[in-house]
Amino acid sequence: MKSKVLLDKNALLRTINRITHEILEKNQGCSNLSLIGIRTRGIYLARRIQKNIKQIEKVDLPLGILDITMYRDDISKLKTAEIKKTEIPFDVNNMTIILIDDVMHTGRTTRAAIDAIMDLGRPKKIQLAVLVDRGNRELPIHPDYAGIHYTANPEEEVLVRLKEVDGKDEVIITGT
Repeated sequence: MKSKVLLDKNALLRTINRITHEILEKNQGCSNLSLIGIRTRGIYLARRIQKNIKQIEKVDLPLGILDITMYRDDISKLKTAEIKKTEIPFDVNNMTIILIDDVMHTGRTTRAAIDAIMDLGRPKKIQLAVLVDRGNRELPIHPDYAGIHYTANPEEEVLVRLKEVDGKDEVIITGT
């Protein structure tokens, strides 16, 4: 199976830095912001954005980890539904939540994440940041911040590899 690199290590770093700056610009700083990463790779992207914001603004934003397994609309189709812990150690009410994921495709993961967050309270606003927007939406959900846009063919897979999970930083397309 052939693959091509969309983002190498340095491009991925620059992309995360740009997303961080866009978040700060759109929200006029980081007052009343919280970050929530969707398991698995969204967590590590959220931690990197949190670290960047701390360096820029000198503020340590609250960070949560969200498992959407029980909110998926295809849970009955999964062979095994491994439920992991959701850890959101702050009150979401009246906060601007930056929901972070690695790849956006159909919009179903985002919908499930929004449902999960709304079960915890009523945020002032939820904004979505993704590293890769691959298009082909099934739901009318779009990211507020996207590192790159790549319209993938149905037979292509967009793989985000992060050093915390995969030992290296890159975004590749397989099946091309």
